[in-house]
Amino acid sequence: MAEVIAQEKQGGSKQRKKMIRVDMTPMVDLGFLLITFFMFTTNFTKPNVMDLGLPAKDPNPNHIIKPVIDPLNQVTFILGKDNRVFYHQKTKEDLDKSNLKETDFSGINITKIISKAYNKAPKKEIFTIIIEPTDDANYKNFVDILDNIAISKKERYGITDIKPWEKKVYDELTK
Repeated sequence: MAEVIAQEKQGGSKQRKKMIRVDMTPMVDLGFLLITFFMFTTNFTKPNVMDLGLPAKDPNPNHIIKPVIDPLNQVTFILGKDNRVFYHQKTKEDLDKSNLKETDFSGINITKIISKAYNKAPKKEIFTIIIEPTDDANYKNFVDILDNIAISKKERYGITDIKPWEKKVYDELTK
């Protein structure tokens, strides 16, 4: 524990200077006990993870059938550059600059658009949200749109490349 060492001074003085030495070995044990205590009582943060449901791999990929979905049973979001997002519910023949609408990520705009499109859908059980990021889109906007889909509680959504006919209309609007 503690040790007192008496040391005599050379000279005529009769005073003794006492040095105290403290043994720190038990303090090391106490330090490890405290570290262990705090590690076990601390709440570690859990990572925030979004589930992304992917389809199972097709065992026979040679017979690819592309389903045709009525435009009223879907809404398509095109993620562009500079935090811009466009949406439509049109076919290849009907889409032009006037009906490719633009919105933003502020507030609950996207959730409202999804809700409005879902309420107008003739077959609500197959209502699908399609996300088409352009090459200029950023990852944050992609996560934001997925968050909005999760908020709107819609489970049918797809992520695909922008189609050439949509890209043409998109380029006309952004130039």
